[in-house]
Amino acid sequence: MSKFNVPDMSCGHCVAAIEKAVATVDADAVLSFDLEARTVDVSSRLSEPELAELLDKEGYPNTLAG
Repeated sequence: MSKFNVPDMSCGHCVAAIEKAVATVDADAVLSFDLEARTVDVSSRLSEPELAELLDKEGYPNTLAG
């Protein structure tokens, strides 16, 4: 499981956009969002750098959390 800080993630639309982007490349990925903390946990076959790049391309700059 990888955890990302996503400071620009603030609403349900953001969540849906991120879910859709990840699902297009890994339909089996499991995502868990914390809008208040602006973090997303991702369990995926994709590597952390691949996930980070995917979030960036979707318009959500991010950093790896802890």
